[in-house]
Amino acid sequence: MELASGPAVLRRFQPGDAESLAQHANSRAIWLNLRDLFPHPYSVEDAERYIETAHAQAPVTSFAIAVEGRAVGGMSLRPGDDIERLTAELGYWLGEAFWGRGIVSAGVVSITEYAFAVLGLVRVFAVPFVRNPASGRVLEKAGYVREAVMRCSAVKEGELLDQYLYAAVRPAGGARSRLSADGTGEEHLIRGR
Repeated sequence: MELASGPAVLRRFQPGDAESLAQHANSRAIWLNLRDLFPHPYSVEDAERYIETAHAQAPVTSFAIAVEGRAVGGMSLRPGDDIERLTAELGYWLGEAFWGRGIVSAGVVSITEYAFAVLGLVRVFAVPFVRNPASGRVLEKAGYVREAVMRCSAVKEGELLDQYLYAAVRPAGGARSRLSADGTGEEHLIRGR
């Protein structure tokens, strides 16, 4: 499974990704903006465990962000259940060397298209920390709408933090959204591999 996403590709994690993944994930700056479930420091063994878990998914909900064949980040959907079964929470990270290139915005568009068209979801949301305005810009560029500020909704490294609630909703009656990282409305392709 591979999703076209502009300057990078979203694809299944592969066993050979562990070293590159650990190299790019082992960053305090990245860890500070993610859930505590994301280890820090991040070792090759951490990467191997994650890859094994992600590789067993059916359907695929966790993708490597690959640039020139190397895993340099990750993007995942955490599907809801029960009354929220048609929703998923979006999470992502990218190695610092690749920041500012539009890679994550393009990936958000692709994974959201996948969530709507392949997984049949109707809503995808993300909850970045308010202190991380770059993540909010990524989501807005990808067509997400900021719906709320969730006050005192998270604790990271002992600090009580606010989070934004951003969401994209599949258009009524449509199987595919028309999100676009470049503002053109151009649909991004989903390819099976």
